[in-house]
Amino acid sequence: MGMNVSSGGGGGEPEVMVDINTTPLIDVMLVLLIMLIITIPIQMHSVKMNLPVDNPPPPSAPPPVVQVDVNANGLVKWNGAPVADDADLARHMSAVAAEADQPEIHLLPNRLAPYRSVASVLASAQRAGATKIGLVGNEQYLQ
Repeated sequence: MGMNVSSGGGGGEPEVMVDINTTPLIDVMLVLLIMLIITIPIQMHSVKMNLPVDNPPPPSAPPPVVQVDVNANGLVKWNGAPVADDADLARHMSAVAAEADQPEIHLLPNRLAPYRSVASVLASAQRAGATKIGLVGNEQYLQ
């Protein structure tokens, strides 16, 4: 605690300064903060995966491919044949998912196709359990 001494004059007692000098307190707090930051371990954001030990042999034959097209009107075609409705699409997807060696489903939406139609094809594949599905023709969306 410091005192404020008046410069001569009236002969009374000097006034006591009631303000605390906070500079040393701030210095100590900054040092403690830096020590805390240094001692905190860096968190590792990693995903644990079971990777294969050896290289698997290449497949003897390429998997069969199913072409699913969605035109600008939202009409879905399965290998060139129109699909009647969502139930028919679900039957096709269930048949693909039930096979031991699932065929690859290549989904080719038209650039002007409604998102709802493409999303319904993807949702139908997910519900049926088809795991080998991919979008084809993405280069048409590059400008």
